[in-house]
Amino acid sequence: MSKPLIAVLSRNERLITDLPVLRGHRFRFCECDSLAETRDFVARNTVAALIADLNPMLEGGHAEDRLLGELCDRSPHLRVILITAENCPEPIERRAVCTGFKHLRGAVSGERLANVLDELFPEAVAEPAPELSLPTPFDEPEPEPETVLAGMTRQFETNTPRMKRMLADLEVAARHNVTILLIGETGAGKTFLARLIHEVSPRRNDPFLNVACGALTAELIESELFGHVKGAFTSAHADKDGKFFAAGRGTVLLDEIDVLSPEQQVKLLRVIETGEFEAVGSNKTMKSQARLVVASNLDLQPLVEQGQFRPDLYYRLNMLKFDVLPLRERKPDIIPLARKFITQLAQKHGVEIRQIERDLYEALLAYPWPGNVRELENVVQRAVIYCRDGHLSARNLPPEIVSGIAGPTNDPSVRLGGTDPRTLNRQIAFTEREIIEQALFSNNQSRTNTARALGISRVTLYNKMKKYGMLSETSSE
Repeated sequence: MSKPLIAVLSRNERLITDLPVLRGHRFRFCECDSLAETRDFVARNTVAALIADLNPMLEGGHAEDRLLGELCDRSPHLRVILITAENCPEPIERRAVCTGFKHLRGAVSGERLANVLDELFPEAVAEPAPELSLPTPFDEPEPEPETVLAGMTRQFETNTPRMKRMLADLEVAARHNVTILLIGETGAGKTFLARLIHEVSPRRNDPFLNVACGALTAELIESELFGHVKGAFTSAHADKDGKFFAAGRGTVLLDEIDVLSPEQQVKLLRVIETGEFEAVGSNKTMKSQARLVVASNLDLQPLVEQGQFRPDLYYRLNMLKFDVLPLRERKPDIIPLARKFITQLAQKHGVEIRQIERDLYEALLAYPWPGNVRELENVVQRAVIYCRDGHLSARNLPPEIVSGIAGPTNDPSVRLGGTDPRTLNRQIAFTEREIIEQALFSNNQSRTNTARALGISRVTLYNKMKKYGMLSETSSE
């Protein structure tokens, strides 16, 4: 038997997100964005219940009352859970009393609503329901439960099968005294994972030190790693401990290891195999007790073939190599990451987000993310700080994200603009929106004059503005 289908009319993003998590094993949930969409959805599908969260949308309650009346007339067996403010408008109050709706007032948590559903459907068995006729951008099968690798201050979550397997293997390696190699594009999360490896290892209470090799000259790299003695070179005015010594029994991350010279690679291999090294300008042999994590945004094998990387060091590192997938290959993780960033950044910048529109998620899913997770976080931050009405949508995103025009990346298959017809369509849509915006500006936001200037009907202009989410940005005339 099919799970009961529940229509959810709400602008509470937390509620919409929590319900499938709490009761997805017993019910199917479909989000409706408006009164009209709710009416159409209930008419087209076998809906067991409607959750009507009217808290932020009541203006006298007359439109909502008419909708509830129509739904009750058309679907007399529809069960309705009504959520309103404490001071509920009189038409809605009367409707709830007369029809026996389950009426909840004030702030309602997902857990409370889940318990109400359990009371209404104790057996949680509904009549077989046909496939939903309302298209959604998330009609893919629900992902498997996420895998989480958690440390003391951070955790890495994924729904991507390949990343799940990598995390499981990485957790095992992290608990042993072995050198780990992380390969992944810039912004994919290598430094984050390196810190997490340290936090889940027995060394978690010792220092974690990061050496960005790509930002240092050859002379400074050796000094950073091994230290130096006074007078070893011109600017060496005092002895300095290197990271291998300063880390003690902690962890050292060597980022961009591919920039090391052949001589430095020999010294690094010696540290990995014996722990031994000498400070620059010193003959005294010291021993490192630190654990080593190395990272690169380039695959090392081609560098070996080109004679730029030592084969013996490569084979030593390659035994425990972990590929951190680029974000475009982690589609199931994009929406959860975006939601996490939205929550964190809205709190950080003091911005109230009441609703997240689907077109924002669609744009994020369609973009190839050459800058990976770091780029996603920056894009979400930009969208949050420019959200002034509490409704986060694609119009808050940078134009290149909406149009799908990607910047440079390590992956040659991701090109600027691309040749994908969907990318072409996004660029055409982006250009069309720009033309409409300019015409509206030139005509003082008058739709009538703008339509005349563009040589289209006012209805056509209205439909295009609706398509691009521009109706709230302009006047009605």
